[in-house]
Amino acid sequence: MSRKTTSPQKFEQSLEELEAIVTSLESGELSLEESLKVFEKGIQLTRGCQTALQEAEQKVQQLVDQNGKLEPFEPPEEA
Repeated sequence: MSRKTTSPQKFEQSLEELEAIVTSLESGELSLEESLKVFEKGIQLTRGCQTALQEAEQKVQQLVDQNGKLEPFEPPEEA
């Protein structure tokens, strides 16, 4: 079974859709059936986001392993 890789843009879209789902569910204006459908979609989006984050973490770990230790990030000084 192949794993779906979530692009950064799709990840951001999924987060936005999740926020809309939470707002919709919190409003209390959906019927029970609609709430269940929306909740199910939210679970699917959450799982996709979790997979994307795990893949990104693995990639970072691979890069660190290849290049030695991870250097702390220092933002460029402003002129």
